[in-house]
Amino acid sequence: MPDLLFIVESTLQALTAGLALGSIYGLMCVGLAVIFGIMRVINFAQGEFLMLGMYFALYAVVGTALKDWAGSALGSYIAVIGSAPLFYVVGTLIHRTLMSRVSGIKVLATDDEGQSAQLILTLGLSLVLQNGALIVFGSAPRGLGSSLASAAWEVGLPGDGGSIFINQARAVAGALAVLITVALAIFMSRTRLGKGLRAAADHPVAATYMGIDVARCHRIAFGLGTALTAVAGALVATYYPLQPYVGLEFVVIMYAGVVLGGMDSIKGAFWGGLIIGVVQQMSALILPTQLQTTAIFVIFLLVVFFMPQGLFGRVSDRA
Repeated sequence: MPDLLFIVESTLQALTAGLALGSIYGLMCVGLAVIFGIMRVINFAQGEFLMLGMYFALYAVVGTALKDWAGSALGSYIAVIGSAPLFYVVGTLIHRTLMSRVSGIKVLATDDEGQSAQLILTLGLSLVLQNGALIVFGSAPRGLGSSLASAAWEVGLPGDGGSIFINQARAVAGALAVLITVALAIFMSRTRLGKGLRAAADHPVAATYMGIDVARCHRIAFGLGTALTAVAGALVATYYPLQPYVGLEFVVIMYAGVVLGGMDSIKGAFWGGLIIGVVQQMSALILPTQLQTTAIFVIFLLVVFFMPQGLFGRVSDRA
């Protein structure tokens, strides 16, 4: 009986940790899915936007009087809120100056619809941001120092079942990630602009005939995707150390989550990230840390093998 109680306690501990972590992964994946789903652009620089969001949170709290005024915990979440409009503007500027040259209706007539130029451009942008951050911020890992990162809530289990501990920083970050994703889903389904973005994604040429400015929709989508990923980065910074190459640790998770959920589904991208987080934490019960990534990709390959379109993707090709 004690062994059974220990197994139940460990399983619930891993499950709660996985749900919190997976929600944050889900928000990262949603940022990538917005860009790909609307623009059909595979953005290799998405991990660097997450890294920049982490550094923004760090310097907004540590490099200003925000920490003294609001404290490390509240200050970090104020920085999370502030990262959204800043990186939305950054994303729209990057689209206007760079991405608009290799995406949109004008490249549909090219042999590969601009995909080669998009891959080279985003890969180059990724390398520039990585090495630029290395020059500006240095290579030493740093931490935000949020007081919640070292605190946990204890939840007692019924009877003599023991307790589970929920890291406060991860739990709050996961809850905020869920709220942001729900707000995005409402925006995309209920607002005129959201419906315009979906129309531009489904059939850009027809959307143009209907009076929708597809180039503007793509600019908004790139700004939204950048902002969402940067916000996810700011949330991650509340409990995870950062350095200029930290984006590489998460970009594979982003792509795996998007493909797992369905390349053209924002809802699927969130569920894909959530599944990855749960699998990663649950696999720690039976696998060493070095093999947790293997467990993720076993699930990924099984889903892709049996459901090539992903869990929520559409089977038919879009025009």
